[in-house]
Amino acid sequence: MTVMYAVIASGGKQEKVAQGQQVQVELLHVEDGTEVSLRPIMLVDGDAILATPDQLKGASVTGRVIGTAKGPKIDGFTYKRRTNHHRRYGHRQQYSVVEITSILKG
Repeated sequence: MTVMYAVIASGGKQEKVAQGQQVQVELLHVEDGTEVSLRPIMLVDGDAILATPDQLKGASVTGRVIGTAKGPKIDGFTYKRRTNHHRRYGHRQQYSVVEITSILKG
């Protein structure tokens, strides 16, 4: 049995995905249940590897947004010496959880 997977680009990051897999991508600002199209960078189907723009012209990766998730809390602290200046801050990244529904070679 050949395993088909793709490498997608979303939000400036790349992720290896297969059909039926759930993946966290940067927040897409769409409602839950919405179908989204993700841009494939590389597609592997058994021994066939599609990586050039001409080969990927008809390829597509689609998924369904399941919900949102939060990443780990990042705590930061900055200060400037001898000035009594210090600042504490935190950040928690939000992600969209996407279930990959289909990978097509085109």
